[in-house]
Amino acid sequence: MARRTRRRITALALGAVTALPVALAPAAASAAEDPLRRYERQQLHWERCDPQQPAAFECTTVVVPLDYARPAGRTIDLAVSRVRAGSARERHGVLLMNPGGPGGPGLELPVLMQPALSPQVRERFDLIGFDPRGVGRSSPVSCGLSEDERGFQHPYAARTFAQDTARAKSVADKCRAAAGDVLPHLTTRNTARDMDLVRAALGERRISYFGHSYGTYLGAVYTQLFPQRADRFVLDSAVDPALAWRGVLRRGAQDAEAAFTRWTEWAADRDAAYGLGATPAQVRRAFWELVARADRTPVPTGDGAVDGDAIRAQYAGFVHVEAASAWIAALRAAAAGGPAAPAAPAAAAPDNAVSAAWSVFCGDAPGSWPRDPGQYRRDALRDRAAAPLAGDLGANIVPCAFWPRTGGEPPTAVDNGVGALIVQNRWDPQTTLAMADGMRRALHGARMVTVAGGEGHGVVVNGPSCADDSVTRYLTTGRLPARDLTCG
Repeated sequence: MARRTRRRITALALGAVTALPVALAPAAASAAEDPLRRYERQQLHWERCDPQQPAAFECTTVVVPLDYARPAGRTIDLAVSRVRAGSARERHGVLLMNPGGPGGPGLELPVLMQPALSPQVRERFDLIGFDPRGVGRSSPVSCGLSEDERGFQHPYAARTFAQDTARAKSVADKCRAAAGDVLPHLTTRNTARDMDLVRAALGERRISYFGHSYGTYLGAVYTQLFPQRADRFVLDSAVDPALAWRGVLRRGAQDAEAAFTRWTEWAADRDAAYGLGATPAQVRRAFWELVARADRTPVPTGDGAVDGDAIRAQYAGFVHVEAASAWIAALRAAAAGGPAAPAAPAAAAPDNAVSAAWSVFCGDAPGSWPRDPGQYRRDALRDRAAAPLAGDLGANIVPCAFWPRTGGEPPTAVDNGVGALIVQNRWDPQTTLAMADGMRRALHGARMVTVAGGEGHGVVVNGPSCADDSVTRYLTTGRLPARDLTCG
């Protein structure tokens, strides 16, 4: 049901990468005044990342403190990569990049993002990728989760809530047992601090940045912590910082109703092709009849069968109206005895990605997650009543209800005038337009370009689009649009 994009940046597996030794600068008298100085002065040793990759793709290791409150203590390694700017004469600086997640590896981004960036941008910037702390090759965290525990969202039902609660607690318990001493330090604030040490180790006064999805929040936190070091920041498919993180999950599920309504209108106009109904009301009724029928008798698909909850769990796909119509029509035909419908996209992610994601979600804003399982039950019922398609999927119980709450910091309140360019599809199922509007309010020096008919999660990463010229102009000249724009 989900559209196959031209570049699936967050889903690509990492190739072989050499771990390189790093020399920290010896402690000096000034270190007593600035305990991070030794990290800023470390000597980086670059080597080709992988014989299967281009020779220009280089990798190194940057050492950072695990705990920034105790920089003389335990350290961790960050895997960092680069492709140098195409023109030494035109070079402006470095462009750090993050693919999203949290939990997404970014080491290969200098290679993967080159086709999405204009030649003018590639001439001016060293493209810098890195695996965030706890991810990929950067001291990865692994909780040893089962496939069932790696599923991210679960529908609420009274008969399964005890099982959902036990699963959420098991994830938290396994992560505490596997990495309890590390979990408090796997936060967005610390990843932003890591970015600043990477900046210093690269010898740069300021950094430019491209972040997608969760990467927009990471970029915004960096602008809040280090506003004087933020140069040109492009935020693709933005998160509302005020919603981090339970609010993001709930809001995304609630906003799916608007995309679902748009889909019913589109499918009704094409009743001859899909047979779902000649009016939006008829299409809506056909969908909910399918859900009820699948709850009674699961519908056969290419990899088994789906019940009604599994159909609802694909709510993000309704922004892709054509693919959604074809899938729902195929399910209805299969339910009536026809051939099996295509399988839904797989839901379970790798252990490292899920372990790192919950570490960040639970650690960034621990106070936003209720400790009482009953609160999740009540919220799931309330949200589903208001948003029947998926409200309960965004509100049901998660591991953060049981996550260890030792140490940590308060969530970052993003509110600054740093310039940034936000680009956003109107029909984004994960970081919705309402969330991007929230980011725009938080970064009141920013400008936003909305792709009016854009479908899917990602503008630049899934381009080309009408926002490309604005992105190129901003990255190459530093000039933001004079006002927020909508392009078609």
